[in-house]
Amino acid sequence: MSHTVVQDKLPQDPAAAIRAVVARIPAGSVASYGEIAQRAGLPRRARLVGKVLRDTPDGVRLPWHRVLRSDGRIAFAPRTAPFREQRARLIEEGVRVLSGKVDLARYGWDRNLDAALWAPPVSESSSKRSRR
Repeated sequence: MSHTVVQDKLPQDPAAAIRAVVARIPAGSVASYGEIAQRAGLPRRARLVGKVLRDTPDGVRLPWHRVLRSDGRIAFAPRTAPFREQRARLIEEGVRVLSGKVDLARYGWDRNLDAALWAPPVSESSSKRSRR
């Protein structure tokens, strides 16, 4: 008996799909590597997201600092230059970082469907103030 595996349609250019999703993460919000992969049409490819971000060509500007581990932790080792830079960028956007970790329930990108659908729009400057 032969078994045929049917694969879901994957993006033509996975790296471009990942970069497009990362580029859409709004200031003051974060997403996990796995969430980025899912939104890019690449379920269970969180490691690919990390590789794409690491290999992004110079001159391509992405809000890489808004991408975290699935538990909200910064992926870089504490006290390293990349860790400090990511932490500083997040704090500058009004995201609270405690011991290298972000509360995904509070800052996760579109994690609260009710708020995403029904909350009144807020300006970027007021959203920074309200999240501190």
